[in-house]
Amino acid sequence: MLNRLMGAARPQQPGLSAKDAVEKAAAGDVIVVDVRDGNELAMSGKAKGAVHIPLAVIRMQADPSSPDFHPALDQSKPIAVYCASGARSSMAAQVFQTFGFDVSNIGGLGHWQMAGGEIERA
Repeated sequence: MLNRLMGAARPQQPGLSAKDAVEKAAAGDVIVVDVRDGNELAMSGKAKGAVHIPLAVIRMQADPSSPDFHPALDQSKPIAVYCASGARSSMAAQVFQTFGFDVSNIGGLGHWQMAGGEIERA
């Protein structure tokens, strides 16, 4: 059980690394999605340019047939998803995959920062 929990916190492989996501986001070639709660964003900021979709509403906002579909999502572009450690983003990645998105879990906000990604604060 512990190994399974520990494994959930690691970015999925294969897929984009955090470094790849930083580079592709700068070029506009990937949509970065932050699935943390709003209070977490208020405390630590978010990846520059990231779309905020809390995990609690990901199923509604990632479903292209839903009236609540997030307008920033584009199924023709890959998605890089992150949270605080990688566990919630792993769950979000599974939801995105269900709806046909090309998605990579890049782990946590710290992974984004260590890969050279900028942080923006509201």
